Amino acid sequence: MRATRLIAAALMALAVVVGTSPAGALDDKDRRSLPERIDLPRGWQPEGVTTDGHSLYVGSLKDGALWKGDPCSTRGRVLARGERGRVAVGVDYDSSRDLLWVAGGPTGVIRAHDAHSGDVVATYKFGSGRFLNDLTVTTRGVYATDSMGDELAVVPLDRGHRLPRADRARTLRLTGDFEPVPDAFNLNGVVHHGRWLLAVQSVNGKLYRIDPRTGRSRLVEVTGARLVNGDGLELDGDTLYVVRNQNNRVVALELGRSLTSAKWVARLTDPDLDVPTTAAVARGALWAVNARFGTEPTADTEYWITRLPLAAGHR
Repeated sequence: MRATRLIAAALMALAVVVGTSPAGALDDKDRRSLPERIDLPRGWQPEGVTTDGHSLYVGSLKDGALWKGDPCSTRGRVLARGERGRVAVGVDYDSSRDLLWVAGGPTGVIRAHDAHSGDVVATYKFGSGRFLNDLTVTTRGVYATDSMGDELAVVPLDRGHRLPRADRARTLRLTGDFEPVPDAFNLNGVVHHGRWLLAVQSVNGKLYRIDPRTGRSRLVEVTGARLVNGDGLELDGDTLYVVRNQNNRVVALELGRSLTSAKWVARLTDPDLDVPTTAAVARGALWAVNARFGTEPTADTEYWITRLPLAAGHR
């Protein structure tokens, strides 16, 4: 999910969501052999990351390109080439359709890419004046946060594999506890847990439980942790990982049964982190993408993914 200055500030707090697969699990010995860092193509300008349980997929803010890599090695390749005017912010893997869903930030679009060829198979437009930031795929639809407003962008889905027509895309206004802060970066990362969505508000660190049918939001009571600068969210069972980008750390929370409360479990950090925006659980580790927003982006700027341990007792 304006003026150039506001968009630049927005890029300091972006986000994405992901799913995991038991097939991607490793034992302790194999986990220790995983690379500590995976280099991305120079000049990539990453933001979002997701996984199919085996591979990692990273989008590019620069031109909407997608990269695919193996977390068991440092090997990767460009899956989808970028195009001028495209943006890739949040990304999420859709296991039912074998698609990668991509939030287009200030372009106000959501794209669906074939996860094997990288080809765009559908585009959904939500209009200008938005910043479609992060998204999550459920059995009912694709839900994307709009960091500049009080709505979610929604692409409705059914249980089949056919994608909806472009004119079925809609927005869902949020009610209840959520209140957008004017001229600030609001909802960012989003994940789904059972029948609910969870989303973090970057500007003040508030976490919300959202009903995806009605848009009704409820503030989650978080104890033991601050979530200001909260960006990407990653869910692993009942453990929620919140990436705090400018703080160079990830907070692990244990969710309460009704998702109305969450308590601190662990703080994860590493000297290798440089404004991490999102993270994905794969192969028994947490993989954080470094957007390096404090570094001037050039065609030769280095970008990478940092491996972090999962919270103790949650592997």
